[in-house]
Amino acid sequence: MAKLTITRCDTSKTQIKPKSGDANIFTTTINPSSFKRKYATKFSGTSPSQGGAIGKSAPVPKFTGSEPEKVSFSLTLDGTGVIPDAVDTTVSKQIEKLRSIAYAYSGDSHEPDAVQIDWGDELKAYQGRLTGLDIDYTLFDPDGAPLRAKMSLDFIEALTEAQVELEAKKTSPDLTHIVQVRKGDTLPLLCERIYKDASKYLEIARFNDLDSFRNLTPDTLLRFPPMR
Repeated sequence: MAKLTITRCDTSKTQIKPKSGDANIFTTTINPSSFKRKYATKFSGTSPSQGGAIGKSAPVPKFTGSEPEKVSFSLTLDGTGVIPDAVDTTVSKQIEKLRSIAYAYSGDSHEPDAVQIDWGDELKAYQGRLTGLDIDYTLFDPDGAPLRAKMSLDFIEALTEAQVELEAKKTSPDLTHIVQVRKGDTLPLLCERIYKDASKYLEIARFNDLDSFRNLTPDTLLRFPPMR
């Protein structure tokens, strides 16, 4: 059965690349029984601090971007000797290795390293950073050394500067659109389609030096600049 692995990565401005070597790879002895992936989007104008007003109808939410994807799961670590893959290691050594890979501060990058998680198709090559690590010790030998522990891990998606810029271009409303007018189009209709706000038609008419916003000539190219 394939085992979940967590691999330390090198991060540059353009890519995140997993390292090789046993010291950079943590392999689970017991796979997680489940895992969770969380996706979220952000909208502006949903609270008084974002333009809403107390006691008045809420403004129409405006999409502003996507939150980084989050992944979480729990791992059971065993040092009793009953798990064949863990006979030659202890719970403390397993925890220390995971901490050194995903949690320890790196003097080169001045932050903990990004990691790559691989397990099956759904968690294949997920690259993230550890944001939470909870350890629950559940079994001990007579001298107090832990024999079994459960770790809960939380990760947030790791992105390079280039990936962040690319994602911002995909989701940002701050893009200039060039639209070819079709028969039946009106400026308020086009503004509603692009900005979700038909009232911006006068600004667009001035921006495109239109003599009249009422009659648009089919096949004309109009520019719709970034606008809030």
